[in-house]
Amino acid sequence: MSDASNPEPATGQWFTSLEGTRWWFDSGSLALDFAYTGPLGGPDAAADSPRETLRSPDDLTSWLATRLPSAAAGDRDLADALTLRGAIGRLALAASAGATADSRDVDLLNLYAATPDIPPRLPGGALQAGRTDPRAAQALSTIARDAVALFSGTTPGTIRECDADDCGLVYLDTSRAGNRRWCSMQRCGNRHKVRAHRARATRSEQSTTR
Repeated sequence: MSDASNPEPATGQWFTSLEGTRWWFDSGSLALDFAYTGPLGGPDAAADSPRETLRSPDDLTSWLATRLPSAAAGDRDLADALTLRGAIGRLALAASAGATADSRDVDLLNLYAATPDIPPRLPGGALQAGRTDPRAAQALSTIARDAVALFSGTTPGTIRECDADDCGLVYLDTSRAGNRRWCSMQRCGNRHKVRAHRARATRSEQSTTR
């Protein structure tokens, strides 16, 4: 949730490829951004994966700080985060493939969404209601509620998989025409343009040598 002094967090985050190239991936959803703090669809805890970014409570605290600022996370928060993330990732893959969601993941998501989230707050009052900083568990509940809206269709857009054969990243297409094809124009969109250009150049060269 957000208030006038703390606008809704923007989506998207920087990724680094195995080759060391840094690029921006906007999933279009807070919940999907969170799902991509590790390998989507992989084990809930994937410490041996190069895509894993939540290796400690401090990592979780840092990730939340730019989106849902909250008190420092603890070991239990990290365990809950990894469990929630796994459920969101599997639900995202099922949605992008048009498959039926696993009821166990639905139950997990609903469980986290049912806990207290970060409530909206109107600035300008004389009294401070509740804690100065929300707990990390409240931030996770906010993410879970965002995921519920995403997978229930309340959030406008369509969950898609990148068109590139060698990609597979999942995102929420919120484009006006509903025709987003790539996870990122910096990455797969640009690679498609380069390949298409090479193919045209090859065909042109072949036609002139006949």
